[in-house]
Amino acid sequence: MSNTLQRHAERDEDVGVDYAARKTSHGAPDSRRWISLTVIALAQLMVALDATIVSIALPSAQSALQVTDAERQWVITAYTLAFGGLLLLGGRVGDQFGRKRTFLVGLAGFAVASAVGGSAPDFGVLIGARALQGAFAALLTPTALSLLAVTFTKPRERATAFAVYGGIAGSGAALGLLLGGVLTQYLSWRWCLFVNLPIAGIAAIGGWIVLADARAPSARRLDIAGAVLATAGLVALVFACTQAVSQGWGSPTVIGILVASGILLTLFVAWQRRAANPLLPLGILADRNRGGSYLAVMLTIAGMFGAFLFLTYYMQVVLGYSPLTAGLAFLPLTLASQLGSWAIARQLMPRVPARVLMVPGLLVAASGMAILTQIQVGSSFLSHIFPAEVLLGVGIACVMVPAFSTGTLGVDPREAGVAAATVNTASQIGASIGTALLNTIAASATAAYFATQRLGSIARAEGLVHGYSVATEWGTAILILAAVVVAVMVNAAKPTEQS
Repeated sequence: MSNTLQRHAERDEDVGVDYAARKTSHGAPDSRRWISLTVIALAQLMVALDATIVSIALPSAQSALQVTDAERQWVITAYTLAFGGLLLLGGRVGDQFGRKRTFLVGLAGFAVASAVGGSAPDFGVLIGARALQGAFAALLTPTALSLLAVTFTKPRERATAFAVYGGIAGSGAALGLLLGGVLTQYLSWRWCLFVNLPIAGIAAIGGWIVLADARAPSARRLDIAGAVLATAGLVALVFACTQAVSQGWGSPTVIGILVASGILLTLFVAWQRRAANPLLPLGILADRNRGGSYLAVMLTIAGMFGAFLFLTYYMQVVLGYSPLTAGLAFLPLTLASQLGSWAIARQLMPRVPARVLMVPGLLVAASGMAILTQIQVGSSFLSHIFPAEVLLGVGIACVMVPAFSTGTLGVDPREAGVAAATVNTASQIGASIGTALLNTIAASATAAYFATQRLGSIARAEGLVHGYSVATEWGTAILILAAVVVAVMVNAAKPTEQS
């Protein structure tokens, strides 16, 4: 019997999965795994918050550091460029060098970068710190998701774990706006960065104690050429999207960067076909369920971030909300997302195929976005914003929970990290493209409105709202397109049939 257990342990170490984690997943319940879920959730919450927490603090930081309007976008862009560009590499590093080790390094680096950014004496240091945050987030996020994927394999337990993760992914950005408003108004914009220190500290201590220390599967060399091509291609894509906000999609600069990105990513795919140890095994993308999940995540986040952007400006610029009030106004979306994750997705995920949750979820979210197309200068919070947020929160949760699970389902445990990284890369690309595309559409619609109206304070507000309305129409269409993609591509059976 002991020889049999030894052989199983050696086999699991060969594929990078800790034997104890495999045993407790299928055997008696182990409280350490649920503590592990708490640790992973804390880390993911920290990363999710930082996608938006600085947004509300940006006006205060800009004033304190004497930053120009043209430069301020780099506080956001530096983070997204490093995060989106390095995700695939971060996922492979976790697979290669051990997930617990990579997780702890990611936490420590993120905390140090946050401390540097919070105490930044000038704009250059702040930008560098934000880029470092993004780089360490690219290590942390896919490692956290891959730890969930290999630790929780029973359908019911997996549903609970991914409900927690998906709920954070769906509501973290809105919670970041709320927390950012509180910290900026009552403390300082710097605390929007310092707040990461206690979160990272608690998560690191917990991770050191409870996370399974899976060993690296082998001494395979890292695919450096693939890493360079993928990182350069993704950074170029995200950078082109950010430049499109100010220069427009027809700008020669934006077009040139997009072409360069396309060439680099094409070369990356060609290299992955021939590489001995590819950074991204193309079989991960070839599976229709995983591929459909990645597309769904990208499109869903594109639409959702558009809503965050326009609601933030609508509430502060048009309705005159303070940063704190604007943050509190996003609370219904956060609560609705948690409700969707726990009361709907967690309960139904073990019982129904993924698309039975995802397609209705996308249509519900689209209906919430459609309500936002009807906002006017004098619209009230209760009549338009509140119902839209509730529908968006519930709908997005019913998409993200099964999408994250399906996107990491059925992969070789040695490749769980890169599969998790691919899901998160899709999310980052969606956020970048959605923000740039919808912002450009809104700006164009507003400019067209101004061209036909006599300028004044009322006309200015009406022009802004008109732009928001037109852009949310596109956001609605994006979510409906995501529903079509899921209906066509995702055909996985319910989890109990896959187990």
